Amino acid sequence: MARKCYVTGLGTVTGNNRPHSLTATRRTWKANLQKVRIVDADGKVKRVYVSTRALRSGLVKRAGTVQ
Repeated sequence: MARKCYVTGLGTVTGNNRPHSLTATRRTWKANLQKVRIVDADGKVKRVYVSTRALRSGLVKRAGTVQ
């Protein structure tokens, strides 16, 4: 499974660990993704991975909840 948000496209970001000695080692930051049931544009219910930022900001219409 590709760790990517269905709505925003947010995914894994890479960079460096930088300790006090400034030695650079590679690291990754993974997106905080949740598996949720949503109602897509066609009105169908899908189970997809969505970032918590998209859930909190209301970019997604969740299925099965009263809103």
